Amino acid sequence: MKASTISLIIHGVDVDVVYKKVKYLRIGVYPPLGQVRVSAPTRFGHEQVRLAVIERLPWILRQREHFQTVERQSRREMVSGESHVVFGAAHRLQVIEQPGRERVEADADHLLLFVQAGSTPEHRLALLERWLREQLRQAVIALIAVWEQRLQVTVPQWTIRQMKTRWGSCNPQTRRISFNSELARKPPHCLEYIVVHEMAHYFHDGHGDGFTGFMDSHLPDWRSQRRELNKR
Repeated sequence: MKASTISLIIHGVDVDVVYKKVKYLRIGVYPPLGQVRVSAPTRFGHEQVRLAVIERLPWILRQREHFQTVERQSRREMVSGESHVVFGAAHRLQVIEQPGRERVEADADHLLLFVQAGSTPEHRLALLERWLREQLRQAVIALIAVWEQRLQVTVPQWTIRQMKTRWGSCNPQTRRISFNSELARKPPHCLEYIVVHEMAHYFHDGHGDGFTGFMDSHLPDWRSQRRELNKR
């Protein structure tokens, strides 16, 4: 029996369940904000999985709270000297208050944030986030163009949005792909892994043997890229 993936909602928690040829049930909670993933033997029914998750629910909630706390603590004051990451590389922030158009400029080491005098940290952060989203959009456009040609498929629609528990998602029926806006802070090869991962679902629903074989064939280092992506 090939591996199959389903999604369950258990006591308000979204849980991805992968049924495959394993001896024991394992529960994991993963960044960026606490995605819950269960690896279950194929002989298990949904009710057995549900009861196992409920039994571990206090631990699961603690892990999810940890990830969310880390995310909250990572918020910046948006002042000169702070370090901000763009595609895996640290840049030193320099805030420049002056009249004129507000914008962000970047070089190899710095982020220059041009803002009006008296701007709030929230306003500065929103400006930076818009700039990061645009950098990510351009990177996704380039990667999709490359992989559409390699895989001989077309991605008809994709979007960038905030996602609490996933780096990306794909609806095989509509062929719509979504990317987590936080990917703008991850190394480019991690972004490429997500692009290929989601496009792979055009060919293989779920994450079974067919999916892993596809990834092995087209992106041999995908497992190491996944590990790097999921580091905090």
